[in-house]
Amino acid sequence: MVIGLLQCDDVAPELQGRHGNYPAMFEALFHRVDPSLAFRVWRCLDGEIPDDIEAVDAWMTTGSKFGVNDDLAWVAELEAFVRELWAADKPLVGICFGHQLIARALGGEVTKSARGWGVGMSFNRVEARADWMRPWQPGLDLLVSHQDQVEHPPPGARVLGGSDFCPVYLMQVGEAFLGVQGHPEFTREYSRELMALRAGQVGEHRVREGLASLSAPVDDLVMVRWILSFLRSRSPRRG
Repeated sequence: MVIGLLQCDDVAPELQGRHGNYPAMFEALFHRVDPSLAFRVWRCLDGEIPDDIEAVDAWMTTGSKFGVNDDLAWVAELEAFVRELWAADKPLVGICFGHQLIARALGGEVTKSARGWGVGMSFNRVEARADWMRPWQPGLDLLVSHQDQVEHPPPGARVLGGSDFCPVYLMQVGEAFLGVQGHPEFTREYSRELMALRAGQVGEHRVREGLASLSAPVDDLVMVRWILSFLRSRSPRRG
C-alpha cells in the first residue's frame, strides 16, 4: 500500500534534531506494524497540493499548529482537495488538524474549545464498534496537543469515540473517511518537549496535568492497526 501523506506542519526546529520531522514520525510508527508500507509526501503547508487523487492507494493528513479556520490559501486549497476525495470516495484518514479539516470540508463546525488546551495523554471511550476495529478494545488513549475541536460533526458522520473533554474524538464519515483527534505518531518524549515548548500558550497548570498523564499506556499501535484495517478494506489496491 502507498499512502499519500499530506504534510500540514513541520516539527519545531529546536525539536527536529531529537525527534525528526512529521513524515519520519509517521513512517517509523507505521513500519512497526507493516514494514512494507510506502509513503509519498506532499508539503501542503508550502502550497504543494496533490493534483491527482489516484496518485496513491490512500491518503492521510498530519496535524498542524495552524487551524482549519485560519485564512490561509493552502488550507482552503487542501479543503477543496478533501472534498474532491470525498466526491470520488477515496480513502482518507485525518489526524488532529486533518480530523478537523474533514469536519469543516464536509459541513461540520470546528471551534477553539472553551475547555482549553488538550495536552499529554487523552483518555477516550469507544462508544460504537466498527468492522475495522481489529483488535477491538473499548477505549482509545492517545497523545494530544490541540486547542481546536470538532464542535459539530459533518452531516452523516458517525461519532465512534470521545470523552467529556473532547466529545467528537473519533469519527467515520461515509465509508472512506476516518478522523481522530489524537496523535498516534507522537512519542512520550516528543509530547513532553512539545508541552515545555508551548508552556506559555498552554498554561502551567495544564502542562503539569499533561506531564503527569504521560505515565499511562498509549494505544498508538492499536490506532495504527485500526487505520490500516480501515484503509485496506476501502482501498481498491490493497497492500
